[in-house]
Amino acid sequence: MAFGRGNAREEAPVPVVEWAGVWQFTLGTVERPVTKSRPRAVRGPRAIRVPRGAGRSQVFAPCAYVGPGAPAAPPSAMELCLYEDAEFRRLLCYLLEEDGQDGERRFQVCDGQGQSIGTIRRVPPTGKLFKHTWRINQPGHPEIAGRNQWSGHHVKRLAKRAADNIVPEVLNAVTGMGVDDTYGNASAKSRTLEWVSDGDVVMVSESIKLLTIKKDWLDRRLAFAFGVLGDR
Repeated sequence: MAFGRGNAREEAPVPVVEWAGVWQFTLGTVERPVTKSRPRAVRGPRAIRVPRGAGRSQVFAPCAYVGPGAPAAPPSAMELCLYEDAEFRRLLCYLLEEDGQDGERRFQVCDGQGQSIGTIRRVPPTGKLFKHTWRINQPGHPEIAGRNQWSGHHVKRLAKRAADNIVPEVLNAVTGMGVDDTYGNASAKSRTLEWVSDGDVVMVSESIKLLTIKKDWLDRRLAFAFGVLGDR
């Protein structure tokens, strides 16, 4: 009699990928999404994850793990930090919340050695009909402004964005699967932001469901830090 026939074959953990060259990512626990031959998603540690492959071979490879600040980060760090390993030994970066003005929230992003790599600011809306916006400051580059893609400033870019090479399978797999609800209701409708610097789109984000880097000079750790904060 053969044992184990009909049982799902145990799949190996998805290997870690290098964080510095990531172009697209999400935040969640799903490593292998549901398919016809896989009735349940395979989950792993909460992490910044990179979509790879398509169909049955699609995976969400971790590149940075989300974990508690202690003991690697200073006591002043925000609760969640990013690590290069699942054991939370090699600190990649962390956030420090600073005093803001006029309702603005300001976050300093520091590397594993405690050196500042940039700031993220949440700017309150200018009126009841608007939502908050975001700013990223990376030394040596013009300010990056995260704005709703439907704002007048970005209407001309919509046709170009429609032609972008975001694979439909990736969006389908990420929505409600690649993301858990630790940072809010993952099934809730999220807005798309275009992050513009000096007239160029540097990043596009749909909450934490899918973030796409457009310019190689953007320090991925700043994008990851925004993912941890979430568009809230």
